[in-house]
Amino acid sequence: MIMRLFMVVMILGLVAGCDKTPPYTDAMLDGGKLFDPSLYHPEKYLTSIAHPNPTAEEKARPVIIACHGYSATTFEWDEFRAWLKPDSSKVFLSQVLLGGHGRSYEEFKQSTWRDWQDSIKSEYERLVKEGYTNISFTGSSTSGPLLVEMVASGYFNGKVIPKKILLVDPIVIASNKTLSLVGILGPMLGYIDTKDSPAEDKYWYHYRPQETLQELQTLLNRVRKDLEKGVTLPSGCAMKVYKSKKDDVADPVSAVLIYKGMRTASGGLIDIDMVDSRLHVFTRLDLRTDATAKDRENQQNAFQDMENLVLR
Repeated sequence: MIMRLFMVVMILGLVAGCDKTPPYTDAMLDGGKLFDPSLYHPEKYLTSIAHPNPTAEEKARPVIIACHGYSATTFEWDEFRAWLKPDSSKVFLSQVLLGGHGRSYEEFKQSTWRDWQDSIKSEYERLVKEGYTNISFTGSSTSGPLLVEMVASGYFNGKVIPKKILLVDPIVIASNKTLSLVGILGPMLGYIDTKDSPAEDKYWYHYRPQETLQELQTLLNRVRKDLEKGVTLPSGCAMKVYKSKKDDVADPVSAVLIYKGMRTASGGLIDIDMVDSRLHVFTRLDLRTDATAKDRENQQNAFQDMENLVLR
């Protein structure tokens, strides 16, 4: 098995690793000509900037900090924002751009998993400073382990406790087992070509630098060890995981590890919803040409459940 994986990675290395600079174009996010729109108009994405002096009612209104996955952008939660109908919603949504993301390939390449996480912390801390007290998180894919690590490291100790942490297809174990070899063979790879469509290239990095893949692996290893030791949620905080049964990015066993490793402050189990889906981040359907009626039903059910949970 190891030899077969080694040969796969070696072949990838021969294809992608000869020239360490990928052939990105200006039409790709990688090229540095396109940027995540939250960098231009943060007030359209971040509650802390859109409502910097909240009224008493606004301070108590639920705020969901929505965090996207590795190599993605705020686009991943655009459909949730549209579903919430911001002008009439009882819930504020803050779409956070992870550090190092949404910019050029070189900026992404130089970022660490702690940089990715810092953007989540920054929005949370701005909200707390402004007086918001009803804060929850939703995280897709890699934001799952980023949020679990924040809990495990005691980040929320002595701070405003999040009401809910809602994870969509969190990754703890990668479906592609070659990721575990990136620390050894990454320098030979240089980068990975995702083969994304031109439309997706505007919102995801087409080329994944091996340096960031190593950062991802470091984060996953850290969180796995945390879960093995056991992680306790702060008092008053609940967690729910929505996980596709078939997922070619985040192995469904990721949900099992979180279920076994996380406990509420009173020792209770967290909630797991295994979704009849084959999609990674099943809540994001825009630009997917093969989305079915069942996929749309799954998405709508998850959005409704998330809203209901934070409004309780």
